Amino acid sequence: MTNRPSLRTRRVPAAAALLAVGAVLAVLTGGSGAAADARPRATTVAPPITKVLVFVVENHSLDQMTSSMPFVHGLAQQYAYATSYTAITHPSLPNYLAIVGGSTFGVTDDRSPSAHRLRGPSVFSQARRAGHSVKVYADSAPRRCALANAGRYAVRHNPWTYFVSDRTACRRYDVPAYALGRDADAGTLPDVGMVIPNLVHDAHDASLATSDAWISRKVARIQAGPDWQSGRLAIVITADEDDHHQGNTVLTVVASRYQQQRVVTTPLTHYSLTRLLDDVAGVPYLRNAATAPSMTTAFGISTLPRP
Repeated sequence: MTNRPSLRTRRVPAAAALLAVGAVLAVLTGGSGAAADARPRATTVAPPITKVLVFVVENHSLDQMTSSMPFVHGLAQQYAYATSYTAITHPSLPNYLAIVGGSTFGVTDDRSPSAHRLRGPSVFSQARRAGHSVKVYADSAPRRCALANAGRYAVRHNPWTYFVSDRTACRRYDVPAYALGRDADAGTLPDVGMVIPNLVHDAHDASLATSDAWISRKVARIQAGPDWQSGRLAIVITADEDDHHQGNTVLTVVASRYQQQRVVTTPLTHYSLTRLLDDVAGVPYLRNAATAPSMTTAFGISTLPRP
């Protein structure tokens, strides 16, 4: 006959009891300390995304970015990334225009704004009219809304400068990249924003490792700030185009504090990113964004109901 366990229990020392309680709490809360704060439980209900900030790397494919950008690849694995996201064309400029304008506007070169005076709305003017804040952080720009190349600043990578009907706002809200840290600390990142690294920091004239290190410093500052901690900010990292080696397929990462881990296989394009920006701003889909596959759906992103 099996002996029943005694109902009597030995007294557990107070310190051991406290450790046991702590272990249970750690399991229930998904961890403790900084690790739990950095990665909330999967059961946490995510708030809607009300801010989005886009970083753009230059001229590298999905495989190149995955193998040579350890920080960005780490974000991809921790949060979410797409494996079938393609740029629209070559060279750089029409892809940047596609992201913020929902069209290439027939542009097939990298000439300056004086050669391509675009009229009509961009995602920035759309968002502003709807009462949202907008900002572009342009690394190494000699002045706000600079309309010509200068040193490491390439105007072709700063698409807002091409929309002539919105130049007044561009001169106010197209700011130097150093303002990004200040805004991140203050919790005043824009509702619709874009970060344009210079020709070294975007891996055009330097290695992907250099770009990865620069982006890692910026993202670390952002993640320490109130916008990220609130769970309402999404960071998107993509590339304008590849280098003709992978069918224009580029790594595209979406990270927010409550973003669930996922690998997105849905075919997406830069017009899908335009659509995401319009979703966050709650404005009509701009040009080709209207028929583009939805990043919001593919990544499981919640945004505020449209007006």
